[in-house]
Amino acid sequence: MVADNRSEVRKVLIITLLLNLLVMAIKAAVGWLTGSLSLLADALHSVTDSANNILGLVTNHYANPQPDRDHPYGHQKFDALGALGIAAFLGIACFEILSGAVERLLKGGTVVKISPNELWILLIVLGINIFVTFYERRVGKRLGSAILVADAQHTMSDVWVTIMVIGGLIGVWQGQVWNIPQLKFLDVFLSFPVAVLVFSSGWKVLRENLPWLVDEMAIAPEVIHAIAMDVPGVVNCHSIASRGVVGRQVFIDMHMIVDAVDVETAHGITEEVEARLEQRFSPVRILIHVEPPAYHSDQISYDSEEKEEGKRGSALKERIE
Repeated sequence: MVADNRSEVRKVLIITLLLNLLVMAIKAAVGWLTGSLSLLADALHSVTDSANNILGLVTNHYANPQPDRDHPYGHQKFDALGALGIAAFLGIACFEILSGAVERLLKGGTVVKISPNELWILLIVLGINIFVTFYERRVGKRLGSAILVADAQHTMSDVWVTIMVIGGLIGVWQGQVWNIPQLKFLDVFLSFPVAVLVFSSGWKVLRENLPWLVDEMAIAPEVIHAIAMDVPGVVNCHSIASRGVVGRQVFIDMHMIVDAVDVETAHGITEEVEARLEQRFSPVRILIHVEPPAYHSDQISYDSEEKEEGKRGSALKERIE
């Protein structure tokens, strides 16, 4: 049974939402005062942080892991959908950063002016982002929440972006102090690697959550087969399938040939197989179709559907004859 941790996830999302709103306001204010394109882009990135928290709160409301009549496999795919929403926001942020940088290079714009006091404010903002990242990641891994882990990944990209922006603004400040006009372009050029970091974070979130939504294999069928074959009374197993994400929720179904002539013995064998799979891959829901000792199949999984169907037809013909 998967624990319902939505109340804890909601608490974390509310705390990080308030902190992200504070960070966004500070970055936007300092960016507007200094004319820094990279800092305004970073503020836009923080807007997506806040939007992600709101999206996460909505998603978390519907992501009940417990099954019901309309959703017999639970509702956890809502969690993965929320994570994909984060990836979409990151893609939008990447586009906005790049378009703003190109426009500034082609058309020019406001000269960036920065003071040491404004740099110290940005360092405080950086500290808040680092706290949010590690707080969300730690709780997300403990609770097995995809939305928290994805949001922490997003905020971590914000940390690197902010570090890069602060480094660039320090360079701009040095250009002001030492009267080096070339350094005024440093802010614009840094916008491009910032966009690359944002895109990289979105791609990682997408790669981690898409397998859940498309029912990609969660556990190699050979591993499941080996565990089942170690149980006394199991002759063979085939048509093994799995989906989900190990550590969050896995579903396994399989056909198993058992050395049993009565239902009670067959039931005991399947119970032992389920117990061993549960111990290895919990939380997991398992469906086992029991077949008699006379049945034969060498098809562990679904590599060749036609070959499997042919063997089933031959086995059925032999039983009839």
